[in-house]
Amino acid sequence: MTKIFVNEKAGFVSTELLTPVGLRGWMVLAHGAGAGMHHTFMKRLAESLSESGIGTLRFNFPYIEKGKKIPDHSSTAIQTVAAVTRWAKENLSNAPLILGGKSFGGRMASHFLAQEKPEYVAGMVFFGFPLHPDGKPGVERAAHLPMVKVPMLFLQGTRDALAQLDLVQSVCKPLTGATLSLLEGADHGFRAGRATLESELAQRTASWFNALRAQG
Repeated sequence: MTKIFVNEKAGFVSTELLTPVGLRGWMVLAHGAGAGMHHTFMKRLAESLSESGIGTLRFNFPYIEKGKKIPDHSSTAIQTVAAVTRWAKENLSNAPLILGGKSFGGRMASHFLAQEKPEYVAGMVFFGFPLHPDGKPGVERAAHLPMVKVPMLFLQGTRDALAQLDLVQSVCKPLTGATLSLLEGADHGFRAGRATLESELAQRTASWFNALRAQG
C-alpha cells in the first residue's frame, strides 16, 4: 500500500493497486461518499475489472483516511484525485490511463478533468453519476461536464434515486463523446433485487475501453 501526498492540509492518502495478468490499461478508481476504498462494492469492482485486463489504483479521500464521515470540500477532493492521477501517470507502466468513480468519486474526478484537462487521461467512467440529491431532481451537478474533453461512459441504474432517468438522458445527449449505458432495475448502489452487478459493470467498462483503444 502506497501513501500519496495531497497537500499540507489533507496530508497523505492510502492507495491499493491491483495489477491484472494481461494488463490492457489502468483506472484510477475513486470511492463514493458513504464508504472508502475497501468497501465491498469497490473491491468486487476492482477484481472484476482486473479479470477484464484493467488494473485499478483505488484510494481514500482524506476524510476517510482521518476516520471522518462527512466528505471533504470539493476543492480538497478534486486535489486528491489530481494527486493520485499524477502519481499513476508517473509510476505505473505505460498503458492507457482512465479515471473512474462511484457516485461522489466520479463527480470529483470529472471536475478535475474539466478544470485541468490532463492530456494523459484517455477517458472517464461514472459508476452512477449522482445527478441530484434523493427527491430533489435537477441537473446543476452536470454543469461542468461539457468542459470534460475526453470520452465518458455513464453506467446508470434505471432505479437510481440520485439520477432521474429522463434527466440523465437529457444531460448525456448533447455531450460529445458520451455513452449512456443503462442497467435495468438497478439502484444507486447497483443492486437489482438480490443481484449485485459488479461483473456486469466491469464487462461494459471493458467493452467501452476496448473500443476506445481501437479508435486511437
